[in-house]
Amino acid sequence: MKSAMEWLTEESQPAVRYLAMRDLLETRGDDLRQAHRAIPSRGWVKDILRSRLPGGYWVDGENLYRPKYHSTNWMLLILSDLGVTRELPWLAESAEMWRDRFARPDGGFDTGDSKTSELCLTGNTARALVKFGYADDRLVRRAFEWLVRNQKPNGGWHCWGRNGVIDGWEGMSAFAVYPRQKWTRSMKAAVDRGCEFYLERGLLRQGARYDPWYRLHFPYHYYYDILVGLEFITELGRGDDRRAEKALALLKKKRRRDGRWLMDAVHPDYLNAGKLPKWWPKYKDRLRPFSLETVGEPSKMITLRALRVLKRMGEPVPA
Repeated sequence: MKSAMEWLTEESQPAVRYLAMRDLLETRGDDLRQAHRAIPSRGWVKDILRSRLPGGYWVDGENLYRPKYHSTNWMLLILSDLGVTRELPWLAESAEMWRDRFARPDGGFDTGDSKTSELCLTGNTARALVKFGYADDRLVRRAFEWLVRNQKPNGGWHCWGRNGVIDGWEGMSAFAVYPRQKWTRSMKAAVDRGCEFYLERGLLRQGARYDPWYRLHFPYHYYYDILVGLEFITELGRGDDRRAEKALALLKKKRRRDGRWLMDAVHPDYLNAGKLPKWWPKYKDRLRPFSLETVGEPSKMITLRALRVLKRMGEPVPA
């Protein structure tokens, strides 16, 4: 059987191969550039591009958000996690249309249905645009300023209530990829408050146990789980805080003997949560799950992400 690293760097899935080379093996130079250029040549990215329509959108050019989770918004979030950047020429058309259509007058992002910004859209859109190569963009900068202004008094974020909640994680993940030299003093203070908010809760404690937070998913869209939390807390340099130890131990416990992690579920994971949300009967037909891998089988994306977390924590990268 191939080692986990041999499996991740197979040429059949060039997006994962590139990310593993860059983040785990720390490959640089021509070899890494060549791996990046190969991303659209086969595998998941090629499949996603095949469904991209003239004009740079997916499914519906009028509504970039619906249907969940197959339309433009969701495809671009996934592509940003697969290492696609605007160095690949076709990306700019889609990303800039998305940015411009979702930009709101108050500084953040939301769908065209709203005049004001919303946390999940602002955090996710800003994060993806930074990963695409738009960190210097004026609208991206405004989005990070919006996140600072809209942080809740307890250090978290929330779309509606007065206090932040654990599954309002998108602002933290956006700051985790935003270059540190671009942070203002108020941004740094917001990140510090946000880290404390999550660490106080051990990355997973808020009210009654919520089982989907303990399962691993990809794509994760706007949903939270322990790997999502560990990714941003370690990328922000706070993974060595003892309050993250339980979440880290849970992640390690999920590693199989062959060094791989399974995909536990596909979002929306409500069906496995024990209790469906009140709005489920009305909106369930608007949600079309999207998956790149198979539930219950080893996941390249989850394994890659888990190994990145452990590498930041000082664990040796497996050969």
